[in-house]
Order: sequence, then C-alpha cells, then structure tokens
Amino acid sequence: GFYNFTLFVFPFCRKSLSRSSVRSRMSLRSPKAYSSLQKGEVVWDPKPLQVKKIFEALKKGLNEYLEAHQAELDYLSGRHKDTKRNSRLVRILLTLITQIRSVERYIRKLEFHISKVEELYEAYCIQCRLRDGAANMKQAFSMSPSTKASRESLVELYKNFQGCTEDMCFIEGALEVHLGEFHLKMKGLVGFARLCPGDQYEVFVRLGRQKWRLKGKIETDDSQTWDEEEKIFIPNLHEKFEIKVTELRGLTTILVGVVTCDSINFFTTKPQAIIVDITELGTIKLQLEVLW
Repeated sequence: GFYNFTLFVFPFCRKSLSRSSVRSRMSLRSPKAYSSLQKGEVVWDPKPLQVKKIFEALKKGLNEYLEAHQAELDYLSGRHKDTKRNSRLVRILLTLITQIRSVERYIRKLEFHISKVEELYEAYCIQCRLRDGAANMKQAFSMSPSTKASRESLVELYKNFQGCTEDMCFIEGALEVHLGEFHLKMKGLVGFARLCPGDQYEVFVRLGRQKWRLKGKIETDDSQTWDEEEKIFIPNLHEKFEIKVTELRGLTTILVGVVTCDSINFFTTKPQAIIVDITELGTIKLQLEVLW
C-alpha cells in the first residue's frame, strides 16, 4: 500500500528581478521538514537535471497510485449500484458506502499532494531561470569595460544569483519531504558455486546518512538466515544507494564488492525486485525488494 503523505502548503509568488526570498514568503512549516537545512547539511549547489528526473518519476508514481485508486472507486461504485437493487443486502450496502467514502478521501489527498509537488517544481523552475539569467548577465558585464555602474550591477547580479541558488536548494529540501519512503527487504545473496554452507556475509547499505548493516549465514540446506530483513529509507534527491558486501572469515573480512544503485525507478506502485551484481563478473549477486 501507499504511505501516508505529509502534506504542506507553500504559497509561492512569481518574482521579478527585484526579488524577495522564497523562504520569507512561505507559510508556517514543520521544523522536521527542513531538518537537513537546520543541521547545515545542504550544499549550495542545486542540481536542476537531477531534480527534474526525480520530479518526473515522482509524478508518474503518484499518478499510478491515483489511477489504481480511481479504478478501485469505479469497481466499488458499480457494486454499490448492483447492491442497491437488492433490499436484503443492507449490511453489504453500508460496508460499500464506507469503503467508497474512504477511497474518495484518499483520492482527494493524492490529488492535493500532486498539486503541491507540481507547485514546488514550478517555483523551482522559476528560480532556475532567474539564476541562469543572472549568470548570463554577470558574464556579459564582466566582459564589458569596468565602470562604477557596471561594478554596482555586478554586485547586484551576484546577490540575485546567490539568492536564487539558496532558494533552489531550499525548494529541493521542501520537495524531499514529499518523496515518501522506500521499504527495503533482504531477499538474500545469489552466488551459485560461490556460496557454501557455513559462509558468513555482511551487507552494508547506505543512502546519504542513512545506513543499514546486516549479517547473514549460508545454512547446510543452502538456505540463508539474516539478522534483519527489512529497513525503511527516506528517499534523497541527490544520493544513490551504495551497497557493500564483505565475507566474514573468523576475525578477518574480505571485500566482495561495492556497487551503487539509482533509486529513480523505485517510485512506482508495484514492489521492485532488484538483483545487483556485487562482483564484476556477477558471480555473486544481491537480491532486494523495494516497496515505495
């Protein structure tokens, strides 16, 4: 099922070059929403192309959920019409009415959520265009003869460029609030002849500052036991999953391999089975399941 969305309203206004900060125009917001900003973790280097990719994947995934629930609503509405014709099915009718109202509320939440994501991205694109314009004007002024007026214009353009950069990073943080959760399930290692009974492995999964470390053992019947099987990760706009597998041999560890995995394809309604080549030749693979 889909996660419960945390919804925030951001009343953005279109700005001119005589700009005021996007942040100063936002409504009251939860401090949790921008904890990364408060901790000083944000690098003032926006990534428009990456944000565009995530936005498109996120919107596609949200629309998938919307279509699925709309289909469910259509099915329930059809059953409701059929049940109304039979006066003896009052209990079923009441249950259907409750289900229909629940799905309708959920659809409204999804529609509201999609509109907020679109609003954030529209504001982001505006800041991106303003930033590009300021950068182009800076370059033009820097190539012209230096005068007092041109120097003053350069200072003002630099302020505008920096302000747009900060606002873009701030909107990136706001957009991350709307990305939901990734539920990762450990399905085990696949290694054919490389995996032997008694072998012990450690898998380390990292996404930004989020970490998951788990240990597993190959049993005599070739089954695998792991000390932890599921972990929740909060999606990140810029970070990829980093997966490291080591083999434990007594007091020593042997690195099997390190790989990275993009999360762009995880924003979908269906659980995604992921099989990652840990070694270069693919002799050992890691199998995970991701549910958004």
